[in-house]
Amino acid sequence: MSFLTRLLAALTGQTTVPPLPVPQRPASDVMEARDGSILVRIPAGEFEMGDGKDTNCSKHRVELSEYWMAVYCVTNRQYGKFVSETKHRVPGTADYGEAIWKNGQCPAEKLDHPVVFVSWDDCAAYAKWAGLSLPTEAQWEKAARGPKGLIYPWGDEWDQNKCRNYKNKGSGQTAAVWEYPNGASGYGTMQQAGNVWEWCADWYEDSYYGKSPVKDPTGPNGGSDRVDRGGCWGNVVASYFRGAKRDWGDPANRYDILGFRLVMNSP
Repeated sequence: MSFLTRLLAALTGQTTVPPLPVPQRPASDVMEARDGSILVRIPAGEFEMGDGKDTNCSKHRVELSEYWMAVYCVTNRQYGKFVSETKHRVPGTADYGEAIWKNGQCPAEKLDHPVVFVSWDDCAAYAKWAGLSLPTEAQWEKAARGPKGLIYPWGDEWDQNKCRNYKNKGSGQTAAVWEYPNGASGYGTMQQAGNVWEWCADWYEDSYYGKSPVKDPTGPNGGSDRVDRGGCWGNVVASYFRGAKRDWGDPANRYDILGFRLVMNSP
């Protein structure tokens, strides 16, 4: 179900689907991609990347061209359409955790949750089908920290009630992508802290920040792991949810804590 359909349901009082929060941005700064992803414009300009709190994320200035960032992670509902149209493998096999999809289907109650158990290659294939891309870690971080360069999407103080984490997951794991609206970033993106870690386009290298280009960095030319960002429902330590926190994983693996969102570069 598309964002516009959900918005119409909310405006007309229908309650069969939960309304997705509308980003507080001018209409010209919001668009819908062919896969139903809602994108917000992130303006061109410099920002301070990294926060110096870990050895692999030293502070440095980065200049990014304008781009459009997905407000939400890709959901099981969206991924199901991709699987149906392309016959790509379903996320029914787990390298860690218990797969959610059974017999090729996602449970109805999980359709609006972020898709997990997807490898980096699965995410790249989806992005290509959608006509979009995985974000670079620089793009991901700028969107997460907002125009003020905050520590967390919502501010500089940790608040466990503003994102999905181990202390508030109850007996569940992931949450629907529209939950925790008070944790939105200054650009209007949702859940860039918590719920699931998110694959980025870049290869991971511990010392990359010391030699990365100033303009539109895209990561090392190769490596063994890919970057992921954001923290997840299984994390309890506040520092994991920082916008500058860098993490990495084997791109072939499929985990219950890893999903993705998309980006579109402006022409």
